[in-house]
Amino acid sequence: MDGKKRKGANNLFLDRPEVLTLLISMLPIAELRGGLPFALAKGISPLKAYFLSVAGNLIPVIPLFLLLKFFSDFIKRHSKGKALLEWVETRVGRKKELVRRYGLAGVILLVAVPLPITGAWTGTLVSFLLLIRLRYAFPAICLGVCLAGLIVLLISLGIMEGIRIFVGM
Repeated sequence: MDGKKRKGANNLFLDRPEVLTLLISMLPIAELRGGLPFALAKGISPLKAYFLSVAGNLIPVIPLFLLLKFFSDFIKRHSKGKALLEWVETRVGRKKELVRRYGLAGVILLVAVPLPITGAWTGTLVSFLLLIRLRYAFPAICLGVCLAGLIVLLISLGIMEGIRIFVGM
């Protein structure tokens, strides 16, 4: 009986592309760039796919910001931790310059451009490293995620239409 319950629960989860879209969009590498095309491929309407992907991409932002504060305070107490923090700062150095130059508009641009190593996770990290308060960073990240979602949606719909044209020929 226990095996049947477990199997049913797994199928319920796996049969829900909406849940998977949210989860994929929460991941640091995929974010909504992965979640939105996945949702469209699973037959979810473009509007629903957009909102699920944007929501999923935004879910980790506040917890991540707060965890960064906690870990930063803890890490700074140890020499190896300081080295790790310096390594992270070096990795996001170019992104930091964009935000330094343009302020919150830089955060929006950093998050909105749907390229590798951009997005809500990077925007949150850069905002944290530049000591931008969450109350200012979060709206900028939200706007950037919404813009990225529109870009990815339009690109995805264009690619899908192109595939339909070639498959239909």
